[in-house]
Amino acid sequence: FSCKWAAAHFRFHRPHSDLAYALEAGKGGTRAILMAVQAHIITYLLFTRDTKYTYLERLCQIGQQEQEQALAVAMAETLWAAGGSSRAVVCLITTPVTVLPPRGYRADTFTERIRLFEFLEKSAAQEFISDHINCFKGEGSHGLVLFLYSLLFSRTLER
Repeated sequence: FSCKWAAAHFRFHRPHSDLAYALEAGKGGTRAILMAVQAHIITYLLFTRDTKYTYLERLCQIGQQEQEQALAVAMAETLWAAGGSSRAVVCLITTPVTVLPPRGYRADTFTERIRLFEFLEKSAAQEFISDHINCFKGEGSHGLVLFLYSLLFSRTLER
């Protein structure tokens, strides 16, 4: 992955602002993944979440906790759909190196530390993502790469 991909993570605009519902997206290949998740975030905020606000106010009147909840729901929905509505796989980085690369492959100190968590219920995947949301939105977290790997493993390499 390029430096831009490695540095990419999920980041919202400032809470309680006109763009509080929106993910910040730079130029490049990461934008496509962000926009797919963004669509699920807007759907959740407008039509699923219970709130006293009118439809347009629902998008702007959200704080950091609601942003994180919307992101967790959107990620779980996307992974669940990729898994054929029967499974979701979430990839996180572990501290120690868990796999050494085969001969002829160069270690990138990232891929070797990935650990897979498989869920057979969407709600369990959503709760797990919610509990580990900073692994996807923290600076230096490689959040978009982790989500891309999660999509691939949820879908399965065969499919």
